[in-house]
Amino acid sequence: MTFAFTFPGQGSQSVGMGRLLHDAYPAAARVFEEVDDALGEKLSHLIFEGPEEALRLTANTQPALMAVSLAAMRALEAEGVRVADARLVAGHSLGEYSALAAAGALSIADAARLLRLRGEAMQTAVPAGEGAMAALLGLDMETAEEVARLAAEGEEVCDVANDNAPGQVVVSGSLAAVERAVAIAKEKGARRPMLLPVSAPFHCRLMAPAAEAMADALSTVDLKAPAVPVLANVSLELLSDPAAIKASLVRQVTERVRWRESVAKFASLGVTTQAEIGAGKVLAGLSKRIDKELVTMVVNTPDDVKAMAENWVAAA
Repeated sequence: MTFAFTFPGQGSQSVGMGRLLHDAYPAAARVFEEVDDALGEKLSHLIFEGPEEALRLTANTQPALMAVSLAAMRALEAEGVRVADARLVAGHSLGEYSALAAAGALSIADAARLLRLRGEAMQTAVPAGEGAMAALLGLDMETAEEVARLAAEGEEVCDVANDNAPGQVVVSGSLAAVERAVAIAKEKGARRPMLLPVSAPFHCRLMAPAAEAMADALSTVDLKAPAVPVLANVSLELLSDPAAIKASLVRQVTERVRWRESVAKFASLGVTTQAEIGAGKVLAGLSKRIDKELVTMVVNTPDDVKAMAENWVAAA
């Protein structure tokens, strides 16, 4: 088996995530301590105890999901699983920061601070109530792109934000334009187009102020070459050069997450098994729809860690 380690994005969070890993592995517990120290607050308490409404705030969700992913990664390392032996790492949106931290390109502290800033910058880029996102379920990418073009009028923006899996495309932009996209998508045969309960229109041109903030922040961070290449969300390129990675992370704020294409590319890169590291199992579910031949594993509990370690030994 040849592994890709993948790391989830927003929407995978839940109160209590990572608690079992924290209690079972000292190395995992240290991750939460590092994140708390980096942010100057007990984010770990929010992760483990809630309230859910506070955890859902994007400035909290982003570093929280990274913390859980890295706790799972440290637990795997304690069992002898090395990211350096994988073929590549990849992450869905904010998960790309988790992937880079797992591969040693970013420190956990820098990843936490960057994701806190990213969440805050994305939240404030568009005034509340002026942006929206919608899932156009049942439409292929070409039709979804046509819907987005038709929905955008004048200065109003409607962009494809997430290409998650066949028939699962998300658009993002100005509220009126996204509402039009929902109506147009119904006419085009979408199974269930609907507005999403999000706090900002992520991954569209309206996020330009957030992209500028991330460019400034990343310019001050020491980002090293990862132990294995990262498959970039926006370009589908395997990146190891720190400057190229930083540029890709800036582009990622305003451009679409090309997850369907990323997973579809795994086979050509020699990947036979995807291990989703962190909260939930969203990415594993998407992968089953993208490539039925790809073996998927989920690692977010101590039992998962043990099972992954056993498979790792068997594949060696």
